[in-house]
Amino acid sequence: MNLGNLSLSGRVVLAPMAGVADSPFRVLAREFGAALTYTEMISAEGIVRENTNTLRLLYFRSEERPIGVQLYGSDPEKLAQAAKSIEKLKPDLIDLNFACPVKKVTRHDGGAAVLRDLGLLERIVSSVVKSVSLPVTVKIRSGWDDKNIVALDVAKIASDYGIKVVTIHPRTGKSMFKGKADWEMISQVKSKFKLTVFGSGDIFSPQDVKKMIDLTGCDGVMVGRGSLGNPWIFRRANHYLEKNELLPEPSGKEVCEVINRHLQLSIQQRGEYWGIVGMRKHLLWYIKKLPQNKELRRVILSTEKYEELKSAFEFHMASYVASPEEKSESQYNI
Repeated sequence: MNLGNLSLSGRVVLAPMAGVADSPFRVLAREFGAALTYTEMISAEGIVRENTNTLRLLYFRSEERPIGVQLYGSDPEKLAQAAKSIEKLKPDLIDLNFACPVKKVTRHDGGAAVLRDLGLLERIVSSVVKSVSLPVTVKIRSGWDDKNIVALDVAKIASDYGIKVVTIHPRTGKSMFKGKADWEMISQVKSKFKLTVFGSGDIFSPQDVKKMIDLTGCDGVMVGRGSLGNPWIFRRANHYLEKNELLPEPSGKEVCEVINRHLQLSIQQRGEYWGIVGMRKHLLWYIKKLPQNKELRRVILSTEKYEELKSAFEFHMASYVASPEEKSESQYNI
């Protein structure tokens, strides 16, 4: 799949989840076969003001490529200025967020709230596209609420301004993550416009990925919540699309090996204390795949020491590995 001069190796991509899709997780996603990653959602206002915490979110490693930086805001000029600053870092693309439904974003007319004013949305798209030479993509919801479904209108704007990808999460901003995503909206946009379209919403398995592609004709699938504690979904989805067969779920050993890899990446970036504290939510998602995990949960929430985590996971694994062969391999270097 080609997005301008950018070529993607597959059809399954990692969503730009705030507070989740940080550099360590993006590295893992790429290692497991995500065709494209995005940064967490970043405030254009914060970039223009050179806010330290905002600028930290722009960090990425070469192993994460191809990578897009996702921007949000409601001021066309500031979004263009931020995009120009980002271009100097040489990401692979810039994505505009018109999809985030959380109040701290929409109360300032950003994210999905932009869908209430298509004139503003058009000015934002025009301003950013003109300001950079990088490919520009957009992520949208179906509309702000059920009375204002505007995905087709936004797709027309995107088509007019040369947007390279439209990613559609077919819920409204008001609905947050409630109910079921209306995949038919993805199909409508794909059938009516010559656009590259990514689908998003309710993707939790390789079967979901294939079903979305088959039902909607979308070019790619963006995985968000389905990747939490589950980077395997990218490898398993790619295999299912190619071979029409399911790879098995990861074993306990595989889960622990990936936890270790993720911890190491996080500690390398942030140091032991902040690396572990920042990993807690990921660790809790991972251990859902492990049986009898109550004690692990207690340790995860109480320690900031790598060696304590390592000991807890090694003890846990040794306590439930069944066969002599598995027991002989139960030093998982956690």
